[in-house]
This record gives sequence, C-alpha cells and structure tokens, in this order.
Amino acid sequence: MGASAPPMSCSVTDAARGKGLGAIGDIETVLGAFRFNAHGHSTLSGLASALESDVCWDLGQSHRGDPDEWPGEHFVTAAVLEIPDDQSCARLISFGHLPPLLLHGRHVTPLEVSVPAPPLGLGALTETEYTPLTFRFTPGDRLVLYTDGVTEARDRMGSFYPLVERVTAWADQRPDALVRRIGADLRAHTGGPLGDDMALIVLQHEGALVRARISENRWAS
Repeated sequence: MGASAPPMSCSVTDAARGKGLGAIGDIETVLGAFRFNAHGHSTLSGLASALESDVCWDLGQSHRGDPDEWPGEHFVTAAVLEIPDDQSCARLISFGHLPPLLLHGRHVTPLEVSVPAPPLGLGALTETEYTPLTFRFTPGDRLVLYTDGVTEARDRMGSFYPLVERVTAWADQRPDALVRRIGADLRAHTGGPLGDDMALIVLQHEGALVRARISENRWAS
C-alpha cells in the first residue's frame, strides 16, 4: 500500500488596516509564514497556532518604532483550508475572514464558523482554541473564497455587490469562467476600475488524482 499524499492546504488573506504598500507588506508577511509552516504540522490547528505566533512577531517587528502606530493596529484576516486526499471532507479555520461559499451542484452555502479565531496578529490578546469547521467536500464541489473588497463594492446608489446571489445564478460555470464573469460584473456594478483590495478564488474538487482546480484573479486595474 503506497503512502497517501499530504493534504492540500491553501489560504486567502486580507489586510484589515489600510491599502497600498503597507497592506501588501502585511499580507506578504502572512503568506511567507504560511509557506514556511504549511508542511510542518500534522493538524490544521497546529498550523493555525504556528501562523498566529509567527505573524504576530513579524508584524510587531515590521512596524516597530513607528510613532504613529499602536500595538494591535496591524492585523490580517485569513481563511485557511485543509483538503485531505483520502477523505470526503475539508476543514476550515477562519481568522475573522468572510465565510467561503460552498457550491454543491447549484446549491450555495456560506460556511459560517461558529467561533472564528481572532485575525492574525491579535491572537496574543486572548486565549484562542483553533477548532476547525469540518464540512463535506466531494468531487465536483467548489469553494469560492474572496476578500471584503468584493462584497463591499458599491454601485452608484450605494448598494453592496450581491456576491452570493451572483454565484448562485452562475453556479454552473467552470471556475475560470466564474472568476471572469464576476470580475466583469463587478466592473459593471461599480461603473469604473476595480481596486487592488479585490481578490477571488474558485477551487474545484476534481477527485483523488487531481485534487483541485484553482482559478483566481485580483482584477487590478
């Protein structure tokens, strides 16, 4: 019997303070910590704890000595996923991030975590238990992960972008087509170029041999 492949892990992040180079730097800090820790832990809870420890230290160092900064001002929301190769499920830990959307056929379910962890960088302020949400995830199912720049995009009347409604209407689209369609619809909704705080990933389960197809775009204009 051959050894099973390690579970696939992925994350989507969003800086919770500001935009531009500072926010990009904070996100890069999280992504670097994720890449460093992703294969060194046997559980998603262990990975989450290591991420918080590393990110908290790194953010503190990168903003150290700035008289205009206060401790706790810089933090990053994140959704971290684990997809085991030999199980019909996936696991999610949310660090204060927006709920991913699970597509099963044409049915769309927001994956609400009952007790989300604090955003990365704030875990030291409270005792935190990283308990993952386990949900059914089988071949053909898709996950839509996104930043709040998508759902907070407004039209000329001030209405927010209806992401769940759009994903439900276009649930039969392939991942890459769904990303393109939402991007075009966002431009029509806002009536102008899209900001650099907008990101969306569609991940599709394709079975044991090819576990996932990932389509993503930041729609930078």
